[in-house]
Amino acid sequence: MAELLSLFSNGFLLLISFIIGLFLLDFVKSRKNGSRFPPGPRGVPFLGNILQVNFQNPPETLRQLRKEFGDIFSLQYFWNKMVVLNGLEVMKEALINRSEEIADRPRFPIYEKIGFAGDTKGVVLAPYGNSWKEQRRFTLTTLRNFGMGKKSLEERVTEEAQCLCSAFRSQKDQFNPHFLMNNAVANVICSIAFGDRFEYDDAKFQRLLRLLDATFKAEFGLRGQIINEIPLLAKIPWIVDPVLKPQYELIDFMKEIVSEHRKTWNPNDIRDFIDVYIAEMEKVKEDSASSFNEGNLCMTTYDLFSAGSETTSTTLRWGLLYMILYPDVQSKVQEEIDRVIGRERKPTMGDVLQMPYTNAVIHEVQRCGDIAPLGVPHMTHKDMEIKGYIIPKDTTVLTNLSSVLKDQQLWEKPFQFYPKHFLDENGKFIKREAFMPFSAGRRSCLGEQLARMELFLFFTTLLQQLTFEIPSDQPRPREDPQYALTMSPHPYNIRVVARA
Repeated sequence: MAELLSLFSNGFLLLISFIIGLFLLDFVKSRKNGSRFPPGPRGVPFLGNILQVNFQNPPETLRQLRKEFGDIFSLQYFWNKMVVLNGLEVMKEALINRSEEIADRPRFPIYEKIGFAGDTKGVVLAPYGNSWKEQRRFTLTTLRNFGMGKKSLEERVTEEAQCLCSAFRSQKDQFNPHFLMNNAVANVICSIAFGDRFEYDDAKFQRLLRLLDATFKAEFGLRGQIINEIPLLAKIPWIVDPVLKPQYELIDFMKEIVSEHRKTWNPNDIRDFIDVYIAEMEKVKEDSASSFNEGNLCMTTYDLFSAGSETTSTTLRWGLLYMILYPDVQSKVQEEIDRVIGRERKPTMGDVLQMPYTNAVIHEVQRCGDIAPLGVPHMTHKDMEIKGYIIPKDTTVLTNLSSVLKDQQLWEKPFQFYPKHFLDENGKFIKREAFMPFSAGRRSCLGEQLARMELFLFFTTLLQQLTFEIPSDQPRPREDPQYALTMSPHPYNIRVVARA
């Protein structure tokens, strides 16, 4: 009995010592950044502030914290400190004036599990350095060579918009436009990356689009955040696999397409982005320092597919939602389309300058929809001083773009859909410095030019041919967003009426 009590006593003391040790570690970690580190809310031991963040709507949490702590404040997830930047002036200082200092990326253990590791991190998640510079430069050059910003790609987008109109017209009654819209937008980037488009009834591709949708929802909730902050959890299959199940299938799809291209690759017949990448790999295969390898090919192609599909299609879904919620705006857009383009001619990018109201509406859809409120997390590449605060090297930084797009000091009606934000008193389109949905600086969206083209051509083609309505037996759709990395509309149904 005495031995049992002694064993129990020793075990209890060990547990108490362990807990005290954790508290001491938490105390030391929370104070290691110095007196000029940005202030933030007090967290609980071990967990930090993770339970204080609403992962259903993080921008709202950050908006409230900004009121208390100002434009630069810190959060703590477990023992990892991060800094949140808010407001136009701070964002310009960090992303543009201090672009290199904030150009790195933090580790994402959850993505390392699916292949984004070592020298194969693609272009979006790759750390700042020669590999990332090579991949980004190559990707931008290849996109331009395949028509980004040129007439050839413009015609491809217009053709896809026509296909989408036909698909909408074929719906016999009300329907949810979500996956038809996804399919159309994804086809544009697929034609560049894979050399082919997919029919809207292609079961496999519909499955992939749903997997992409599920991926964002699974990985940016509380469980995904916890796995990223405690890398050990990424090694436990029953914890990480349910979160990554959609990703595994998507990566397998990319590997399958790359494999098919490998088998049919012909240096004299370059078909798409993958073929150009394979050609580059062949060119540098003797250079051991090159970042062009099979892993980066797969991951960069995945980056193009996911980023090129999700954000633009979500923006267009916001656009259709606002059109059925604000039919007077829809009517004004259609009047401008009829006056400038007519009903027969296809829209072109040359029409933008003659269509200030439509341009203003598209910009307001992006601003009010607030598609990527936090962008992709940054990390300081070196110690950075900003507005009197010191942010040490290797600190995760969140750029709260929502704080700029919906700043009450900069916009007349920041939380309402109000196209006049982008029109002067004479009805002419005006650029706004606080419009930065694509972020800015070295890590700005590399597909910005393509996205702008797609938004204008899809939106004008749809409204040229169709009028969108709330189905008569449906309540008014919700205007508030749902969050899963991107801010997207809640599911809604529409009814389309062909214009004469």
